[in-house]
Formats: sequence, structure tokens, C-alpha cells
Amino acid sequence: MNGQKRADIAPGRKVKIVLKKDQRTGKLTEGTVTDILTNSPSHPHGIKVRLEDGQVGRVKEIL
Repeated sequence: MNGQKRADIAPGRKVKIVLKKDQRTGKLTEGTVTDILTNSPSHPHGIKVRLEDGQVGRVKEIL
């Protein structure tokens, strides 16, 4: 699943995100969601989340 729908993402889910600094390269970072930062029900570039380790990025893949 891609991370464009907020309903598909919940705290505790394992996801792969792209960090702001990695947007040019597309490098993905894996982690567990703690907070969902995007309020709208969907976003074309992926829902923005915060991982357990504090990193913030947009969800590209839900594991």
C-alpha cells in the first residue's frame, strides 16, 4: 500500500518514509509511526508522520 490515505495509517504501524533531506534521492527510512501529522484524509505525496525515533517524513510504503 502507498501512504496517500490517512485511514490506512495508524500509530504502531510499520512504514517506510522519505525524509525531507532524502526527497531528491528517494531514500526510504523504515520505522514505526507514533504521530500522524497530516490532518487531511489524503495527500498526493504521502501522509506526514513522526516515527518512534523522532524522524518526520512522508509515508511512501506501508509494511
